[in-house]
Amino acid sequence: MNIYKHMTLGYDNKLSREVIEKFGLEDMFYTTGPLDRMDQEQRRSWDSVYDPIIKEFEEKFPGMNDSTLMVWKYQRYMQDYLGTIAGVDENVGRLLDYLEEQHLDENTVVVYTSDQGFYLGEHGWFDKRFMYNESFKTPLLIKWPNVITAGTTEEEMVQNLDFAQTFLEIAGINAPEDMQGKSLVPLLKGKKETWDRDAVYYHYYEYPGEHAVKRHYGIATKDYKLIHFYYDINEWELYDQKKDPQELHNVYYDPRYAEVREEMTQKLKEIRKKYKDSEELDNYYIQLYEERER
Repeated sequence: MNIYKHMTLGYDNKLSREVIEKFGLEDMFYTTGPLDRMDQEQRRSWDSVYDPIIKEFEEKFPGMNDSTLMVWKYQRYMQDYLGTIAGVDENVGRLLDYLEEQHLDENTVVVYTSDQGFYLGEHGWFDKRFMYNESFKTPLLIKWPNVITAGTTEEEMVQNLDFAQTFLEIAGINAPEDMQGKSLVPLLKGKKETWDRDAVYYHYYEYPGEHAVKRHYGIATKDYKLIHFYYDINEWELYDQKKDPQELHNVYYDPRYAEVREEMTQKLKEIRKKYKDSEELDNYYIQLYEERER
C-alpha cells in the first residue's frame, strides 16, 4: 500500500526483467503473463510506449536516492492510471455512440460504476481495500431515458449490493426476499421520501494477504464513520465526515464525541445483526484461515 516500499517496479511500474535484474531491484511479483498473451501488433504498441520509459529509468537510476525513486514511481503510476481512465472514457463513448446509431439509446438503461475506488497517493497509498472514503466510495452514473431527469444528482447512501434489486425491478421481476440490497428505482424516479436507509456497512476479511490491509468492519452515515480493526489488533477509529472529510483525525477517544461514539457503536451492532454478521462469524472465518494455513 505504501508507494515507496510496496509499489513494485516490475509488476506495478512495468520495468523490464532485464533492468530489474541489472540493478538487483526486486524479485517478487514480476510476471510476463500479460506480455505473453499479446500478439505481435499489441506487443509492438506496448514496447513503443514502455521501451523509452525503461531506457530513461536505466539512465537515471544510478543517480536516484530514496526520495527521487519514490517520486518516479508515483509519476509512472499516475500516468498509467490516468491513461487507463482516459481509455475507459473513450470506450464508454464508443458504446453510447453505438446505442445511438442503432436507435437503442431511448430504451436502454445505462449504468456506469466501478470496482472500489483507488488511492492516488492519498494517505501515501496506492491500491484500495480500506474503508476510508477514497476506496470506500465508487462512481455511479445512471441514464434512464424518460425516467431520470438529465443532470440530477443524489446524495443518499447506496451500495453495489443494491444493483441486483434495481435491475430486477426495472425488468418487472420480483426480487427474492433474502437479498440484502434495496432497489434504487424510487430514488431514480425522484421518490426520495420512500428511501429510509441512513447507514451503510463494510467488512474486509483478506488478512494476512498480499496487500496487508488489516481485517476491519465499520458503519458509515452521512455525518460519521466508525471502523473497527481486528484479528491481531484491536483498534477503533471514528471520523467526523462533515468537519474532516479527508479522515485525517481519529476522534474515537475525544471526549467531545463520546455521545456520537455510543450512538455509532449501537448502530454498528444493529447493522451487523441485520446483515447476519457477528463476532462469532469473524472467529469462524479466522479459524478456517488458520486451519488452511497449517
